[in-house]
Amino acid sequence: MDIQRIVDDFGAHWHIYVTMPFIAAAIGYITKRVAIEMMFRPLEFVGIRVIGLPVGWQGVLPGNAQRMATIAMDLLTTNLINPKEIFSRLDPKRVAAELHDPLLRSVEQLTRELMAEYQPGMWEMLPEAAQRLLLRRVETEAPRVVEQIIRDLANNIDDVLDVKAMAVEAMVRDKALLNRLIREVSKPELRFIAHSGIYFGFVIGLVQMITWALTHNMWIMPIFGGLTGWLTDWLALKMIFFPRTPRRYLGLFTWQGMFQRRRMEVSRDYGRLVADEILTVHNVLHAVLTGPRSDRLFALVHRHVLRSIDANSGIAKPVVVMSIGSRRYQEMKETAAKRALELVPDTLRHVESYATEALDVRNTIVDQMQRLTPVQYEGILRPAFRQDEWKLIAVGAIIGFLVGELQVVLLLH
Repeated sequence: MDIQRIVDDFGAHWHIYVTMPFIAAAIGYITKRVAIEMMFRPLEFVGIRVIGLPVGWQGVLPGNAQRMATIAMDLLTTNLINPKEIFSRLDPKRVAAELHDPLLRSVEQLTRELMAEYQPGMWEMLPEAAQRLLLRRVETEAPRVVEQIIRDLANNIDDVLDVKAMAVEAMVRDKALLNRLIREVSKPELRFIAHSGIYFGFVIGLVQMITWALTHNMWIMPIFGGLTGWLTDWLALKMIFFPRTPRRYLGLFTWQGMFQRRRMEVSRDYGRLVADEILTVHNVLHAVLTGPRSDRLFALVHRHVLRSIDANSGIAKPVVVMSIGSRRYQEMKETAAKRALELVPDTLRHVESYATEALDVRNTIVDQMQRLTPVQYEGILRPAFRQDEWKLIAVGAIIGFLVGELQVVLLLH
């Protein structure tokens, strides 16, 4: 080994040698930032077709939205929330109380319309006091019907609402929501990945500088550039999740995967995002009223309305049937049930505030996440990085290789 030659070369090209670790650090950081953005962007595929094959890119998460959302919601519905237990927290009497004013307005409007349509002569002949008496009887019964419906709904929530399907559909429809869920929960981890590229890259750059001084092999720069991009991506991803429990290394320091170490903070963020943007009362009501199982809810309401009409007809039922006919009476009941269902969406909006407080989805998720095993907890975020992880690392290696090749060109010219 010619030490003098190395010293002379360093003196002649000291600026090249000194910049090697810094360029390697820059490669490490840039490749990490590129990898991170490639996970989330673009939301839709951008590219062209070559011989019928798509050539381009779509963010890893948006491109696998269905699968990613399904994995996330599997964990949610299996380990974090029990829909039946959650909805049992609704107090039927409190719901009826919250709906009192809009319910009375709806009932009065419905009763007047039905009587005017099916018994116009009789209704007009009734004195105002008699009309009010009839309305009060119907209005008195309405809260009891609501209570019965809420009890049935809580006991049979799985029949009328598929929580998992609702949440998956929301995230597939709005890919930005899925991105936001993962990005917000993993913000410190993403920052660590980017910054780790600087530190790891600088160390690798020092090795690169020594190796170049000893060999002057033109392949050293691109190889080390590619190594920096690949190794730093791989190492940073591993350090996020592993080890799952604190472990001491070389007797000098203790390390635990960042994501595992931040369980309490992650639980709060995850619970907040799911409660505020996915399992909101508004979304749940929308799914119950318009989802694939909504017909079961309407059948439930329909049944209770018909039963209430028969119960409240009482001794007047034979008179009503006689005056308008049995077929007409059945038609009136069906019309009443149909119009009651039409009023349900607008009426239920008045209970959203109470339901949000009673269901308490956010705190439920936070509490349950504390009980997950390390492997179960890891499943919140790990699939987002595991899917197409090799592509992200490969892109880092390619960028590093190209920058290394550029270094050679600059050095030789």
